[in-house]
Amino acid sequence: MPPSFSPSRVAVVGGGPAGLMAAETLARGGVQVDLFDAMPSVGRKFLLAGKGGLNITHAEPLDAFQGRYGSRRGVIAPLLDDFGPTALRAWTEALGVRTFVGTSGRVFPEEMKAAPLLRAWLTRLREAGVRFHVRHRWCGWADDGQLRFQTPEGELRYRAEATVLALGGGSWARLGSDGAWVPLLQARGVAVAALEPANCGFIASSPRVAPAPGWSEHFRSRHAGQPLKSVAMGLAGAPGTMRPGEAMISDDGIEGGLVYALSAPIRECIKAEGCATLLIDLAPGRPLERVRREVAHPRGARSLASHLQSRVGIAGLRMALLRECLPDEVMAKPDRLAEAIKALPLRLVAPRPLDEAISSAGGVPFEALDGGLMIRALPGVFCAGEMLDWEAPTGGYLLTACLATGRRAGEGVLGWLAGR
Repeated sequence: MPPSFSPSRVAVVGGGPAGLMAAETLARGGVQVDLFDAMPSVGRKFLLAGKGGLNITHAEPLDAFQGRYGSRRGVIAPLLDDFGPTALRAWTEALGVRTFVGTSGRVFPEEMKAAPLLRAWLTRLREAGVRFHVRHRWCGWADDGQLRFQTPEGELRYRAEATVLALGGGSWARLGSDGAWVPLLQARGVAVAALEPANCGFIASSPRVAPAPGWSEHFRSRHAGQPLKSVAMGLAGAPGTMRPGEAMISDDGIEGGLVYALSAPIRECIKAEGCATLLIDLAPGRPLERVRREVAHPRGARSLASHLQSRVGIAGLRMALLRECLPDEVMAKPDRLAEAIKALPLRLVAPRPLDEAISSAGGVPFEALDGGLMIRALPGVFCAGEMLDWEAPTGGYLLTACLATGRRAGEGVLGWLAGR
């Protein structure tokens, strides 16, 4: 009789998109995959991200797409060459989930929901032989190299021939991404960059209450929770960052799409200088010279608020922001007021806490990994997803790169097993 074949046993720790993609790649390569997750079910953050419409990727040209990864473009781009936006859409549709491109260039499933995609994906993985173990919290390694898991029945030990860690970053701890893995890797000599909030809101410092952080009570009580639409924002001292969109006034600062897109440079500026200045164009459809003429137009007996509303369209939240952020003497000088309408300075002093952020920066640096995403200091241990040191804005870029790193880590494991 021919000898029986016993496939290699590989552990994937983490049931988010990166871990699931690593598991799929490994199962397709003939490996027995055991996937462990600390939560009662897998894909929880993925499901939450799709609650308002799952943005899976973006349809912009690949060069522009790769540029969204900033200083990490050089290491992310090769992964996207293997599994980028086009391949991701084809993969999604192979699961029976059709996609479409929205007016903003973002790509969504036709049903706009994450649950149908996740259900189809998990069915495929189970049919491929992937075994799922939920409520299994990874606790590091035993002295003999076995993986340790805390389960409802006590500690479990598992001997894997290779391991893929896809444990997420440090945001949304209640969904499983709590960063508890950081000291476990550091104890094994793996350098880990500190986890920091990305795609996050920031705490403001209004001149009306400075040096205390936050808004004045008058402004907060009337405007917290209100959207600031049809504006443009950029970071002072960073030419080329001004872009149109919208944001949201929070209890103590500002958040929303425009702020998330600028969160990396804002965060780094605060770290370097103690604060950052966000410039808000409250009238992006009007050039500065036109705003100057309109503001300087004689207003007669009309109030300043009535004058700005009729001449420049400044009213409501826009007018309140001007009063909150500008001293009275600037409000009284038409030329300086016009400049502020086109570039209202808002001082930001701190990001919101990491656990509130959409994603996190920091993690295992790519310099600590080989081309297959294996940790050089820990042969046979691979990393994928948000626990790697990279960041990107919202818009499908986060999910695309998580899936691409999961695929690369799975391929790295297969190559490493074959080469032993």
